[in-house]
Amino acid sequence: MKTLLDEDELQAGVTQLATEITAAYGDRPLTIVGVLTGSVVLLADLIRLLDMPLRVGVLQASSYRSGTTRGQLTINSEMMLNVAERDVLVIDDIFDTGHTLVEVVAKLQDLSPNSVKTAVLLRKHGRQEVEFAPDFVAFDIPNEFVVGYGLDYADQYRNLRYLAVMEPEDLASHCP
Repeated sequence: MKTLLDEDELQAGVTQLATEITAAYGDRPLTIVGVLTGSVVLLADLIRLLDMPLRVGVLQASSYRSGTTRGQLTINSEMMLNVAERDVLVIDDIFDTGHTLVEVVAKLQDLSPNSVKTAVLLRKHGRQEVEFAPDFVAFDIPNEFVVGYGLDYADQYRNLRYLAVMEPEDLASHCP
C-alpha cells in the first residue's frame, strides 16, 4: 500500500470541512446523519470541531460486499433520528459513483426535513454515474481504491490513521 494522505493532511482537511460547515450553518441547530460504517472516523472527528447545537444519528447504507465492485445498495435507517422540519447534514466517507448519497438524500427528503446537504471526506474522480454533487468535500482524489480513516477492504484497514491506496498486489493477497 502507498500513502495517499497522511494523518496531518487528513486532520487539516477535516478542520477545513468543519470551517465550511460552520460558515454555512452559523449557530443554527443541525441534525447530522452519518452513513455507516465508513464515515464513523470522520463523523467522530468532525462533530468535535462543530460549535453549534447538534443532534447526531446514523444510518447504514452499504453497496460493497467484500471487494472493490459495487453491489446492490441497502439502507437501514432504524437508528436514525427524526429529521422532520430540521436542517440535516449527511456525512459520508467517499463520493464514488454517487448512488449511495443520491439514495440516502432521497430517503431523507421523504421525511420532510427543512433542508438536506451532504459532506464527504473524499470525492473520487472518474467514477461518478449520477447528476449530484456533495455540498462539502474535504479532498478530491484519483480513481484508485483507498483504505484507512474508516474506509475498508474486506472489513480490514478502517483503523489506519492515514489514507492508503491499495496496490494490485495488495488486492491479490486477499484472494482465497
